[in-house]
Amino acid sequence: MKHFLLLFLSFSIMTAQSKKTDDSKPNIIYILADDMGYGDIKSFNPESKISTPNLDSMSENGVMFTDAHTSSAVCTPTRYGILTGRYNWRSSLKSSVLSGYSKSLIKRDRTTIAKMLKSKDYNTAFIGKWHLGWDWAFENEETIKGLNNLNANLKVDFNAPIKNGPSTHGFDYSFGFCGSLDMPPYVYVENDTPTMIPTKTTVSVDEKGFWREGLTSDDFDHTNVLQDLTDKAIQYINENSRKKSPFFLYFPLPAPHTPILPTTEFLGKSNTNMYGDFVMQVDDVVRQIRETLKKQGISENTLLVFTSDNGCSPRANFEELAKVKHNPSYRFRGMKADIFEGGHRVPFIVEWPNKAFKNFRSDKTICTTDFFATCAEIVGYETPDTEAEDSFSMLPLIKGEAGVSIREYTVHHSINGSFAIRKGDWKLIVCPGSGGWSYPKPQDIKNEKLDLPAMQLYNLKADIEETNNLLNVFPERVSEMKAALKKIILDGRSTPGAVQENEDMETWKQIQPIIN
Repeated sequence: MKHFLLLFLSFSIMTAQSKKTDDSKPNIIYILADDMGYGDIKSFNPESKISTPNLDSMSENGVMFTDAHTSSAVCTPTRYGILTGRYNWRSSLKSSVLSGYSKSLIKRDRTTIAKMLKSKDYNTAFIGKWHLGWDWAFENEETIKGLNNLNANLKVDFNAPIKNGPSTHGFDYSFGFCGSLDMPPYVYVENDTPTMIPTKTTVSVDEKGFWREGLTSDDFDHTNVLQDLTDKAIQYINENSRKKSPFFLYFPLPAPHTPILPTTEFLGKSNTNMYGDFVMQVDDVVRQIRETLKKQGISENTLLVFTSDNGCSPRANFEELAKVKHNPSYRFRGMKADIFEGGHRVPFIVEWPNKAFKNFRSDKTICTTDFFATCAEIVGYETPDTEAEDSFSMLPLIKGEAGVSIREYTVHHSINGSFAIRKGDWKLIVCPGSGGWSYPKPQDIKNEKLDLPAMQLYNLKADIEETNNLLNVFPERVSEMKAALKKIILDGRSTPGAVQENEDMETWKQIQPIIN
C-alpha cells in the first residue's frame, strides 16, 4: 500500500509538472538569416543544390510558410519591422539602410517585442547583428548628424557605453555589433559596453569575402563571428532554461551576407560555391540551437522561428551558382533590394511541438511584421492603437486552423523606397523596373531612356515570374489597389484602430506617385 501511494504521488507530481509545462508561456527564439534566398533551402526548393538537413528537419516538425515576405527588400528596414510590428517606411528611414555608425532608428518610446514580452515576465536577449543604429560616444557629435555613410571612419570613445541600443529597446542581455559584418566599426558590444577598444584597421576587397576598411578590435575575427555568436546564444539558452521565467532570444545572424567566409569545416562542402558552403554553415547553426533545446529538455515548449531578412544578394554570384543549376531566388524574379518577389519573399519556418502543426505547408500570405501580434496573442498582451500598427497574428496559421487568412493587403518596399501592394493573387508595383538592383534598375531606366509603364500589375498565380504586366487589362483593379495603398500609408496603420502618424512626411518623395 505504501509503495502504491508513493507511485500515485509521483505520478500526480509528474502530471502536474507536465500540465504546467504544457500551459506555460513558451520560450521564443527568432533566428534571422542575413541575405538568404528562398531557393536555398531544400524543403522550399526541391531543386536546391545546397544540403540543408537541419532546416528541412525543422520544416518537417513544424509549419512552412511558402508565401512569407519581409517588410523590405533590405536589412535595416526589415529588422525595424520585426521588432516593432510596424512597416519600416513609417519611420524616418524612407530608403536604403543604416551604417555601423548611424544613430538609433527606433524611437526611445516605441514599444518593441522585447519591451512587450518583458511586461509579461520574459527575460529578453539580443545576440547578433543589430543594424538598427545605436548612439556611439562620438568625440564630435556634429559630424554625425544625418549620417548614413557606409564608409565612415569616425572618432568614437570606445571606453564609453553606447546609448539608445538594445537595452533601451527592451533587451535584458545583448551581445553583438552595430552594422553589417562588412560595415565598420568591427567591435563587439555587450550590454551596451564595447568588449575591447579597437586598435587596428582591417579591410578585405575579395569579391565574396568583402568588408569595408575600418577599425577592428582584437577579439573580432570576421571568420569566427558566426560561431562566436552561436556560442553566446547557446550559453544564453543553457543559463535561462533553468530559470522560472520564460525567455525571448532575438538571434539575427550575420550570414550568409558578405563577407562570405565559411569556416574550414564547411569550405567546399556544398559543391556549389563559397556562398553555398556558408548557407550550410547557417544550417548547422540551426542544428546547434535545436540540439541545445533538446538537451535542456525545453524544445517542446519553445517557439522557434527561422527566416531571412530579404532575398539573396548578388554577392552570392548568381552566374556561378547557375552553372551548378542552383537559383537562390527559386522561380522568383529579382534578388535582394528589388520590389520583385526575389527581393522580399523568404523562407519562413515555425517549430513549436506543443502547439504548432507538424509537416504542414501554409500558402497564406504573411509578413515579418506579424511576429509582434503573434507573440502578443500567445502571452495575452492587449496591444494599444499606438503599437504594432501593421502586425497580424499568425497564431491561427501556426496551429493549422483551416480556412483562415490573416491579411487582406500586404505592402512591399524596395531599397530605393518604391512600393508594391499585394492582395490575394494580385500584386501592384508602383514604379517602373525593379526599384532595386535587378535590370531594369532605376539608373538603367534613366541612362537608357527606357519607355516603361509607371506601374506594373501581375497575377502571381498565373505568372509567378512577374513577366506579363496586366496594367492596361485590369484598370479597375489597379485603381482599387492603389487606393488601398494610399489609405494604408496615410492612415499610419494597416490594422484596425485609430489613425496614427508616419514620421518625416514632409520629405517623403516616394509616396508622391501614390497620393497624388
